[in-house]
Amino acid sequence: MADSGNATEPSWGQRLKGWIDTLLVIDVFVVIAGAIWFGVAVLCHSRGVEGPLDLFQGLWEPLFTPAIGLLMGSAILSGVLGWALNWWRRRGPR
Repeated sequence: MADSGNATEPSWGQRLKGWIDTLLVIDVFVVIAGAIWFGVAVLCHSRGVEGPLDLFQGLWEPLFTPAIGLLMGSAILSGVLGWALNWWRRRGPR
């Protein structure tokens, strides 16, 4: 019997979860970099250097706020999708 090759091919749900997980990992690093940048900017501000904090404040609304929202939303979506895929797998073919 010839193998059709579909046995190891991930389902659309697994591929979607993989893309969401990849996006989540990238977004985590953006948020961590923003937190580090904020810490350095506050230290610079305490020394009288205003440039890093001004730049952070300028990027807060267009970059960091959506990144934090995307992180929270994709974490919730990834968890729900993982639960749904496990439920579907346990349910099995009927």
